[in-house]
Amino acid sequence: MLTTRKKAIAIKNTQIHAKDTGSPEVQVSLLSKKIQELTDHLKVHKKDNHSRRGLIQMVANRRTHLKYLQTSNKKRYDAVVKKLGLK
Repeated sequence: MLTTRKKAIAIKNTQIHAKDTGSPEVQVSLLSKKIQELTDHLKVHKKDNHSRRGLIQMVANRRTHLKYLQTSNKKRYDAVVKKLGLK
């Protein structure tokens, strides 16, 4: 689970303007944090298939957001990928 503090930091690092909470950049950032935490959880609990299914859904959702961002605005896509260390 992402704590409120971790979530606020992730939003603050990628938001476009002061009240931005729903842009693709912010959503990709939050999904990346959740994916990282779930990955760490699954390293300990190898047989937790319900969480593994959720992880796969989150990865697919993040991929969808990145694909949208790549087709709509290449500069913003490159900035997010570089900032989050993806690919």
